[in-house]
Order: sequence, then structure tokens, then C-alpha cells
Amino acid sequence: MGVVLTAVSLFRPGGSGAATAFLVKNRYAEGVVQTASGLQYKVLTPGKGAKPTDADVALITYVGKLTDGTTFDQSQQPTPLPVTGVVPGFSEALKLMPKGAKYRVWIKPELGYGDKASGPIPAGSVLVFDIDLIDFLPESVVRQLQAQAAGAPQAPQAQPKR
Repeated sequence: MGVVLTAVSLFRPGGSGAATAFLVKNRYAEGVVQTASGLQYKVLTPGKGAKPTDADVALITYVGKLTDGTTFDQSQQPTPLPVTGVVPGFSEALKLMPKGAKYRVWIKPELGYGDKASGPIPAGSVLVFDIDLIDFLPESVVRQLQAQAAGAPQAPQAQPKR
């Protein structure tokens, strides 16, 4: 039955046949797991401990690519991202990852940008991310730290000698 449904979904109106075909094949690649939503992931490095929730800000590094290998985004340094401040598939992936984990995820169009283009990402694209989850904190703690940093007195600057 699953094969029939998959074959039917290849030809649904408005669907991306290329994206669906890629995901059908990728689903059976070694180590790839597919969630109920259709997110696919592979654990590259297992982490340990707790996993972030919707109320957290994750500190990550990442590389985002299209299925043809074209890089469309990459963090230049560890980047804090609210778990709910990203496309649904990325958010779902973050919530699967224990601290210290590195995953490769394949986000189907419906969990990414759908049938809309976004910058260098064509409409209907499968998004491929390598994500390193370095750490995470509750968003309330991050806001408190930001408020403290904003209100902290500045260190006096040295005056040039005359």
C-alpha cells in the first residue's frame, strides 16, 4: 500500500515529482530515518542528554544545500536560532537532536518553503542541512542574558596620552 501511495504522490497536481522521487529513493539509504511528517535525517554524530523544545534557543552551526549540492546558506560561526524561528522541518530536526549531535536532514518542500522560491532556493526544493547542535538555552534565559548585557556598564576606554 505504501508503494502505491508513494507512486500516486509522484503525480499529484502541483506536486514536485523530482522532490518526491528524490525523497522516495533517499528514504532507503543506509542510516536514513523518516519521521511521521516526512522529515528525513541521518545521525552523523550522536549527542547526549536533553533535546531542545519550542521554548529554547539553539546554538548551532549549519550548512544548507540543495539536492544538487549547491550551497545556499552556511553559518560563519556558531549561530543562535529560536527553535520555532525556522522552517517547520528545521525546527522538527532540532527537537530530535541531543546536545552535541550532528545530523544531516532532508526537508521536503512542505516542511520547508513549499511551492514558493526563497532567494537562491527554487520553489518545490528539498532542503539538505548538516546541523551541529552545540548547545541550547530556554529563550527566557537568553532574553534575561541579553537584558543584562544591554544594561551592563561599559568598561572605561583609555584616553590617548597627549
